[in-house]
Amino acid sequence: MTAKHDITTPADIDRLVRAFYTRVRPDAVIGHFFTELDWDHHIPRIVSFWCMVLLGDRSYQGDPMTAHILLSRKQPMQAAHFAQWLMHWEATVDDLFAGTNADEAKQRARTIAAVMEQKVNAAG
Repeated sequence: MTAKHDITTPADIDRLVRAFYTRVRPDAVIGHFFTELDWDHHIPRIVSFWCMVLLGDRSYQGDPMTAHILLSRKQPMQAAHFAQWLMHWEATVDDLFAGTNADEAKQRARTIAAVMEQKVNAAG
């Protein structure tokens, strides 16, 4: 088995994001949130987001908070949904990578999940 390397390139983030969605799409708890996504549009946008978060890339343009608030109005998001998302994200990171940025990816996801849950629930 080859040693895992850290997340250092956009290609690493693309691999992570694609593996994550492969994992969550069939999930019984949160998979339904992903059934109507335009994957050709969504994947590059999420890769760009994580490139901004982990690599300092400035090309991301989007408003993930508003997108999740609007989605939650159609399909209410509960604490268990955010916990499941986070569990899958951390497991995917751990399956593929190890290092400072991998740890940062998990820590940032914890913060994002907590803030997102709070704001989505506050927005009703």
